[in-house]
Amino acid sequence: MKKAGFLILLFITVSVFGQQEPDLAKYKTTIQKLDVLLTYTKSLLDKEEYSKLIIASQKGIALSKNYHKYLSTFYLHQGIAYEFSNNQYKKALINYENALKYAQKVRHIENQTSSLMRLNYIYYSLNENRKGKALIETIKKVLDTTKSNYARAVLYGSLGEYYLNTSEYENFIGYQLKAINYKKQLDKNEPNTENIGVSYCQIASAYVKMKQFDKAIEYLNESKPYIKTSPYVSAFSCNYLLQCYAAKKQPDSIKKYYKLIYTFPTAKDSLFLNLSFANQSMSKYYADEGQVNKAYHYAKKAVLFGQKSTDEEILMEANTIMGRVLYEKGDYKNAIKTLKEASKDALNYDKEFFVIINQKLSQSYASLGLWKEAFYYKEIYSKYNDEMMQESAKQSIANAEARYQNKTKGQEIKNLSAQNTIKNIQIEDAREQRLFLISGILLVGIIGLLLFRQNQNRKKTNEKLQLLNQELDEANKIKARFFGILNHDLRSPISNLIHFLHLQKENPELIDEETALRMQAKIISGAENLLSSMEDILLWSKGQMENFKPHFKNIPVEVIFEDTKKHFSAVENIEISFENSENIILNTDENYLKTIIRNLTGNAVKALDKNKNGKIIWKAWQEHNQTLLSITDNGPGESLEKFKALYDDSEVIGIKSGLGLHLIRDLATAINCKIEVDSKPNFGTTFTILF
Repeated sequence: MKKAGFLILLFITVSVFGQQEPDLAKYKTTIQKLDVLLTYTKSLLDKEEYSKLIIASQKGIALSKNYHKYLSTFYLHQGIAYEFSNNQYKKALINYENALKYAQKVRHIENQTSSLMRLNYIYYSLNENRKGKALIETIKKVLDTTKSNYARAVLYGSLGEYYLNTSEYENFIGYQLKAINYKKQLDKNEPNTENIGVSYCQIASAYVKMKQFDKAIEYLNESKPYIKTSPYVSAFSCNYLLQCYAAKKQPDSIKKYYKLIYTFPTAKDSLFLNLSFANQSMSKYYADEGQVNKAYHYAKKAVLFGQKSTDEEILMEANTIMGRVLYEKGDYKNAIKTLKEASKDALNYDKEFFVIINQKLSQSYASLGLWKEAFYYKEIYSKYNDEMMQESAKQSIANAEARYQNKTKGQEIKNLSAQNTIKNIQIEDAREQRLFLISGILLVGIIGLLLFRQNQNRKKTNEKLQLLNQELDEANKIKARFFGILNHDLRSPISNLIHFLHLQKENPELIDEETALRMQAKIISGAENLLSSMEDILLWSKGQMENFKPHFKNIPVEVIFEDTKKHFSAVENIEISFENSENIILNTDENYLKTIIRNLTGNAVKALDKNKNGKIIWKAWQEHNQTLLSITDNGPGESLEKFKALYDDSEVIGIKSGLGLHLIRDLATAINCKIEVDSKPNFGTTFTILF
C-alpha cells in the first residue's frame, strides 16, 4: 500500500477552512480576484470536491497568465484534483510539470517543493523511470542550494519514497530520518507536526516489507505522540500494527487493533480504505493458520470495502487476498476469475502482489489440469519473481526477503509437480510426502556439507605443509648465505694474520728490529679489526636469522669506505685507495652493502696475490641521476665465463668457486641495485654497483 504515505502527507498539508464560491465581479483588481479564488480552491481541496476544484483551478489559470506565482498554485491544485479524481495521472502530470516550471521562474520554494513531491509519485505510478531518475537529480540539486527547512523536510521525504518504490530500503530509511530531523526543526505551532508521525509510519511500513516486524512496531510506537490528533493517520498506524501482530501470531493484539480501526472517525474514502486493509490482514492471518472459512469471511469484507473506497490499488490487494483464499478453498474457477481481475493494474502498483497473483493463477490452473495455462502463468511468475529477488539482493538489508522468495518459488514448483502425479491423494498424505522430501534434501545437504568441509580441511593441511616446506627452503638459503658471508669476510683478514705469524716464526733472520715492530703493530691492528668485523658480522647475522630482510636508512659512502679500509688494513703489497669527492649519501642497508664491498675487495686482493704492484681503487660518483660505486684492480683479469655465478642461478658453486658471487648477487638484488663486471685478461677487472 505504497500510495498511503502520499495521501497522508497531502491531506495534512492542504487543510484549510471551506467557503462558498466567490463572485469575482465584486472585486476590482486582478490580484484581489486571484486571492479570493485561491482561498476558494484551497477550501475545495480540503473538502475533496475535486470536480469543482478542476473548474475553479481552470478559472484561476486563465486569470493569472501574467502572475506566475498564482499560475503555479492553480496548476498545482488542478493537478491534485485530477490525481485524486479517479487517478487521472496523465492529466495530473501535465499540471504538475507546469506548476513546477512557473514556481521555478518566480523561485516560489513552497510550490516548487510540492510540485516535485507530487511528480515523484506520478512518475512512479506511470512507470516514467527515466523522468523519475532525472527528477531525483533535480530534487538533490534543490536540497544542495535551499536554506528552507520546509523544503528539506518534504524533499528528503520524497527522496526516501523514491527509494522505497525501488525497494532500496536502506536509502529510504536514511532519507526519511533526515526528513524527520528537518520536520522537527519547523515551527511547532504549524499545523503539520503530524507529518513527523507519518514519516515514522512510512519507515515502519518499510520494515513490514522486510518482515522485520519488531522494528516496525518500534517506529509505530515512536509515531504515536505525533499522530494522536489525526484519526486518519492513526487508522493507518493501527493497520500496520495489526499487520505486524498478525505476522507475529499474537491473537490478543490482533483482535485489539482490528476493533480499534473501526473506531476512527475519518473521511468516507479513507475509512473504507483502512477497513479493507484491516480485513486483508485478518484474512491473510487465518489463511496462514489454515482456517480457510474465517479467511474467506474477512476476504469478502476486504473486497467490499475496497470497492466502496474507489481506490484501485486497495481493491487490487483485496482481490489478490480473495483469489488466494478461493484457491485454498478449492474453488479454482472463481479463484482464477478474481485473480485475473486483480492482475489488471497490479504490476503498476506493487510488483510483489503481481508475483503472488501469477503464482496463484498457475497453481489454480494446475489444480484443474490445465497445464498449458498453468505453465504460461508460471513463466510470468518466475520472470517477475526473479527480478524482485535480484532487486532485493542488491540491498544487504533485504537479504532475508530474497531467501524468502527463493523458498516460495521452490515450494511452488514442488506443489505443481505433486498435483500432476498425486492429485487424487488426500491433503494429509501430500504433507507427509513433502516432509519426506524435505528430510531427504536436508540429509543430502548435510552429507554434501560434510564432504565439502572434509575437502576444505584437506586443502588447508596441504597449504600448511607447502608453507612449511617453503620456510624450510628459505632457512636453508639463509644458512648458505651466512656461511658465504663468514667465509668471504673473515677468510682474507685471518689469512693475512697467519701469513705474518709464519713469516715471523720461519724467517726471523729476514726481519730487522724496525720491521718486527712494524709487523707486530700490523698484527695487533689486524687482529683488532678482525675482532671488530667478527662482532659486527655475527651480531648482524643473529638479528637476520629469523627474517633475512634489508633495513634501509641514509648512510654516507665515506662510512662504508672507512670500514673497508680498516677491514683490509693488514693487507700488504697492495695499494687500496678510495675516491669519494662528491661525499655521496646512499639510502640502503648498511650491513648488506658492507658485505658486498668486503666480498668484492677480498676477491680483488686474491686476484692480486702474485702481483708486486697491485692496486685497488674504489670510486663513488653520480651520473645521470644515478649513484654508482666501482672497484678496479690491475690484476690478470678473467674471461666473463668466470663471473657467470653473478647472473646464473643454475651455476654449480662451492666455497671456493662462485659462492661469493652468488652471495653478492643475492644481496645486491635485496637492496635494489645491479652489479656489472668488465674484465680483460692482463688488464684487470672492474665491478660497478648501480643504485
